[in-house]
Amino acid sequence: MSSDTMAMPLPRQRTRNFFRHAAAWLISLVLMALVGEVIVRLTLKNQERAVLYPRYQTAYHYGPYTLRGIWPDAHFRHTSIDGSWEFVTNNHGFRDTRDFPYTKPAGTLRVLALGDSHTQGYEARQDATFSAVLERYLRAHGRRAEVLNAGVSGFGTAEELAFLENEGYRYQPDVVVVAFYANDFEDNLKANLFGLDKGGLVEHKHEHVPGVRIQDIIYSVPGARWLSENSYFYSFLLNNVWEYFKARLARNAVTEYAIATQSASKYEVDLALALIERMQRYCRAHGMRLIVVDIPSPGKAYQSTESMPPAAERVLQGQQIEFVSSHALFADYMGTVPLHVPHGQQHISELTHAAIGVELGRRIARAP
Repeated sequence: MSSDTMAMPLPRQRTRNFFRHAAAWLISLVLMALVGEVIVRLTLKNQERAVLYPRYQTAYHYGPYTLRGIWPDAHFRHTSIDGSWEFVTNNHGFRDTRDFPYTKPAGTLRVLALGDSHTQGYEARQDATFSAVLERYLRAHGRRAEVLNAGVSGFGTAEELAFLENEGYRYQPDVVVVAFYANDFEDNLKANLFGLDKGGLVEHKHEHVPGVRIQDIIYSVPGARWLSENSYFYSFLLNNVWEYFKARLARNAVTEYAIATQSASKYEVDLALALIERMQRYCRAHGMRLIVVDIPSPGKAYQSTESMPPAAERVLQGQQIEFVSSHALFADYMGTVPLHVPHGQQHISELTHAAIGVELGRRIARAP
């Protein structure tokens, strides 16, 4: 042992050893991350699994409900092999550069669009979502209109109902558009905000913010946000963890309700219909028009299927709920053009957004 080491006080030596070990660990982690990034970029970057889709969500409080929503006043990008898309949100987390006061401007037709990531516009430009197309259509046809895109990735019909009754109505919409997608059946179970008891809709709980608290911790770390938008390795790890917890949440819901997940069970369909029927009653009581639009599910070779089963459509029609059928809207498109983005997470394409926006515009513009 050298005389220098022997002369060094023990606490100082321990401190120096600690920092040496910490530095070695840090260097090792950085090197492993760099190696992982290289591997992912070489093997997965050009595959549909490699996406940079950061989920910037936080908790919002609407009356008795605590629900997730996009960060307010945010600016970020999503990237995949199919392109890069800019997201800008307003002060309430809507995908819009404008802030909307609760009080509707005089002489303005206001539309509130509710839905999940398809409505929010994953894998679509901000001005190409069906909400943006709908607003331009109405204005081009002489209506002073505002369309509020309140879509939130992961939302199901249950969260949309809770949002409508406790926050959405405050914007005084004349029309409420609810975009229904196939995974809403399962999402309603996972949220467990509502259930059925003897055929009637009952409230189970008032909070559903999956992943938000974990996000709060992750994004409090310096550099985490930059990694989420630029590192394929980081995104690959985070997405796999996210999918694991989503699957676990789904399994818990399936266990509780003892249903199959290959296709929507009778309970899932009945719950979704009960949620939509309550939306209709609420809209009628508040002088709002409800339109439910079916978001097509992707198939093979430029094919797609309806999200809402035909039998459920007939129930909605029997309840006099206005319904836009994706089968009827896109019948002439089958086998000819892609209705969904081919890679990434296969959200509806900008062509599909445009067709939905125009069809909604036709229906709304015809009304006095």
